[in-house]
Amino acid sequence: MSHDAPAHGSHDNYLTHKRGLWSWLYTLDHKRIGLLYLFTILSAFLVGGIAALMVRTELWKPGKVFLDPDGFNQAFTYHGSIMVFMVILPLIPSALGNLILPMQVGAKDVAFPKLNLLSYYVFLFGVILAVATLFTSGIDTGWTFYAPYSIRTSTATIMVVTGAFFMGFAAILTALNFITTVHKLRAPGLTFGRLPLFVWCIYATNIIQMLATPVIALTLMLLVFERLMGIGIFDAKLGGDPVLFQHFFWFYSHPAVYIMILPAMGIINEVIPVFSRKNVFSYWGMAGAVFGIAVVSFIVWGHHMFVSGQSETANFVFSLLTMFVAVPTGIKIFNWVATMYQGSIRLTTPMLYAMAFIFVFLVGGLTGVFLATVSINVHLTDTYFVVAHFHYTMVGGAIMAFMAGLHYWFPKFSGRMYAEFPAKISWFLIFLGFNVTFFPQFILGMQGMPRRYYSYPERFTNLNQISTVGSYLIALGFVLALFYLIYGLLWGKKAPDNPWGAETLEWKTSSPPPHENFIREPVVTHGPYEYQI
Repeated sequence: MSHDAPAHGSHDNYLTHKRGLWSWLYTLDHKRIGLLYLFTILSAFLVGGIAALMVRTELWKPGKVFLDPDGFNQAFTYHGSIMVFMVILPLIPSALGNLILPMQVGAKDVAFPKLNLLSYYVFLFGVILAVATLFTSGIDTGWTFYAPYSIRTSTATIMVVTGAFFMGFAAILTALNFITTVHKLRAPGLTFGRLPLFVWCIYATNIIQMLATPVIALTLMLLVFERLMGIGIFDAKLGGDPVLFQHFFWFYSHPAVYIMILPAMGIINEVIPVFSRKNVFSYWGMAGAVFGIAVVSFIVWGHHMFVSGQSETANFVFSLLTMFVAVPTGIKIFNWVATMYQGSIRLTTPMLYAMAFIFVFLVGGLTGVFLATVSINVHLTDTYFVVAHFHYTMVGGAIMAFMAGLHYWFPKFSGRMYAEFPAKISWFLIFLGFNVTFFPQFILGMQGMPRRYYSYPERFTNLNQISTVGSYLIALGFVLALFYLIYGLLWGKKAPDNPWGAETLEWKTSSPPPHENFIREPVVTHGPYEYQI
């Protein structure tokens, strides 16, 4: 995108610009803040992953394995709430977004560096507040905090809900910062028609954050007020309406699905053209599909509530609108496949994760069409089919794409290369383990196994045991990834400035980048996806 070559050896990089713990804790450098987010989120990922293994281990056979029913409820609540609010929602927008987006637009930093640091500490405070409940009375409401149970339970609902409130506030601050950065700090020549698609996806995600997050923040605060003062908003005993909580919650939480998925799609938009050595197929089709998904995401929340007692007319309207989500999503999948068609494909680790993303997200999307059909949804609601669909969409989508982005940009932010062979073994374990874990749950759900149950009939044992084995394969894959990435970070081969031959601006500076990203201001003369086979 730029004809300016980076200057080598004449400057320090952002990792060595200032040294010592305080230089990290008080940093205004977006790259360091991105790494702080990454470390915090991956630490939460470890806790949430351990909770998932506890759940799957307990479900090895009917009856008690090692948890009692209350312990099981707490384990799956922590797994869900940590993975959603502390991992998948901020993982790509806040961590990789901070690391990469300012460089992709040719800026020295984000528009408001101090606000950026504040957003991290607000997020960190929310995480600490929520996780601290592990050492008090715990939380057992499920990650959705449904009323009236979340109002009446004796566990630490207020602490967790307040933590989620602060995490949402941090997301709003980050969204404001990134939207302003994209509008005001683009390099000369970088028009909206030349923006990398990752920037388009983060931009659309932040618009959703700005519009939707205040709704869940106010809802959670109303829940706290109801617990503290008994004012009867969601509790039917006090004249409230528990279904109102569901409307508020899903009005935010369905757009939140795309807060998780649109940045993931942005990563895939970067990886596939680079490792196919081809222009992305239909740039404007891809950018338009991003905003099509963002718009539709706000008007389909009612499909989570087909059995809540809402009218048949509402069910019909929400079912019909939900079908429209398949259109822009289908455009993106078609365009990714078309981009790979007749390309010079290199099966590097980022590309393998990108292809895995397409497969698992396609399965998740197609099963979502089943759940959008009212007659089928009534049978499948609150079964393991919903659990499998959710994980294929969210975890298979967001986490596969994150792993693609982490490996793709690892040489850039670390200045080192990871080892390809163990990385591919790790990919195989995670991909295989993911499908072994969650595909049997589609069958369990169709056979009628309810989700969130502590025990189950004997006839479900074999499929549950297959699912549990898969969860340990996933864990093994991530442990292997942790080891080879740490090894690469400390002792890996020095990375060239542009090991993949990419064309976006972050690859036009050194690896790792200097403190201010570029030695000279880049000037953009053409689009980001101009490759030759």
